[in-house]
Amino acid sequence: MEPETSIRSCFASAQAHRKSLENSPDTTTTQYQENLQAAIASLRECRNLADRISLFSPNETEDDIATLDLQYILIDYYLAELTLKDCVSSRKSVLEMARRTYERYLGLLENYGMLSKADQKLHERFLDNRSEFALLSSSDLSARRDTKISRLKQEQELKLKLEHLKHVPIPLQDDDTMIREVYLAEIQLCTHHTFHALDMIAQEIKILALMPPTPPAELPADERDRKIMNGDGYYSDRLDPSYLLGNSKRGPILSKDGKPLQPFTLLDSRQRLRDGVFRPDHSLPTMTIDEYLAEEKRRGGIVDGGGSHSGPPAEIDEGDMENADQETMKAREWDDFKEQNPKGSGNTLNRG
Repeated sequence: MEPETSIRSCFASAQAHRKSLENSPDTTTTQYQENLQAAIASLRECRNLADRISLFSPNETEDDIATLDLQYILIDYYLAELTLKDCVSSRKSVLEMARRTYERYLGLLENYGMLSKADQKLHERFLDNRSEFALLSSSDLSARRDTKISRLKQEQELKLKLEHLKHVPIPLQDDDTMIREVYLAEIQLCTHHTFHALDMIAQEIKILALMPPTPPAELPADERDRKIMNGDGYYSDRLDPSYLLGNSKRGPILSKDGKPLQPFTLLDSRQRLRDGVFRPDHSLPTMTIDEYLAEEKRRGGIVDGGGSHSGPPAEIDEGDMENADQETMKAREWDDFKEQNPKGSGNTLNRG
């Protein structure tokens, strides 16, 4: 089989795989991811074949590329675009792989001088600092808005141009010049999308760097799987003390420097450890109410009666006439006070 025929059929097969994924509503299903990996494998095969036959050479220019070979420049672009849809592999590795593939695509355009002046500046800025690359790098809000509007207009113009070229009259569709113009317009639009993708990748990698590391998966709640692994690498039937102490966290208690990594409780005996296995999840009373009152009374926290008048009344000595006269005078004075101040006479605030 001729190399041209081989890469043409290989690329046609890869394009068929790629376009079959465009109408899938859910990209996270197992079937979609399997089809995605098949499309990625087809595109990688096309790229390896293009490298093997030296389809593109650094010593050539855009005019040296045959019209039908222009479509193969987009192999790396399509490959990077599909790589970003991978939901199975590590997200960070997916982003880094897609960025390298986009960079290879831009490098090929750079070698052939197919980047516009604006795209050439963006490419140089990307190569200077890949991790900090951004389309809207200016801190001036008006400049950022103008740049965003300008790129949106440019994208709309490229889409309209490509759509117009694809709907040319049938007699002109076999014109080599017209076909070449369609391929070049598609490459310009894909290059425009490439810089947007590189901007998104740089931002997402920054967000992933700020995220805490993913904790290890918890063991199943099934009784047979709630065994802990001992130092030999085998599961043990012994209970994890962290469950007994009310602490469900796993991992070491102390760091290498001796600093505590999680709260823990020191137990004084094995019996206390065994008693904590089937204990309730709430605190139980340790004494009855009567026992509590007796303990408070023993500690002096409860005072009987109301002071000096709470005890039994003192017996009056009938022979003590002076004390008897004093008690009689007190009783008379109290009777006179009650006559002068009848009950309720002092409550005058609520009267109408």
